[in-house]
Amino acid sequence: MSNSTPSLWRERLASPLTWHYATFALLLIAVIGLSIRFGLDWAATSGSSADALAAKEVQLKAKELQTAPLRGLDKRVEDTRAQVQAFYAKRIPPNYSSIDRRIGELALKGPVRLSRVQYSQGAPGSDLTEISLDAGITGNYQQIMRFVNSLERDQTFFVIRGLSLTGQQGGLVNLRLKVSTWLRPGDAAASGLPSTQQAGDASSGPPLASQGKEGR
Repeated sequence: MSNSTPSLWRERLASPLTWHYATFALLLIAVIGLSIRFGLDWAATSGSSADALAAKEVQLKAKELQTAPLRGLDKRVEDTRAQVQAFYAKRIPPNYSSIDRRIGELALKGPVRLSRVQYSQGAPGSDLTEISLDAGITGNYQQIMRFVNSLERDQTFFVIRGLSLTGQQGGLVNLRLKVSTWLRPGDAAASGLPSTQQAGDASSGPPLASQGKEGR
């Protein structure tokens, strides 16, 4: 019995069927190992791809937020230009004469008395040139406040630069008034008004009454 057992094992080992099973088992183990490795690699690759995709999405969102203020910028620029032109057409006087006429109309409605009226213009700007009015104003407090309020609310763009007390007699008050408005550079140049520097030099000489318009 003992002699036949080794012979039996040798016969089985030498059998092609045994080697076939052994080869199949080795291949199966190799396939299982490769499958596990492939699964691990796939999981790692998928995780890396997901992280990369998430990072790209974050970058895209950041770019969208950065460029949001620029969207429709050309339309907003056009709208702003249209608003500026509408403001110029409605509130910037066409010439010096219209300024002088409107000041006179508002003074009559006060009613207040303007004296020593003097106009001058600042340095030409790219779009507008400032026109300054320096004058004396006489009236009671109610009349003066009505005149000042009408200047500030008028359709013509007037800005009160200064209002200072120069005297008082009875119920009347004498004030010095400084007002600014604007003309387009070409209209300002055609007005013949002196520059602000020239007006300042003139004010150091003879009285204002001899250089401007006396009363209304």
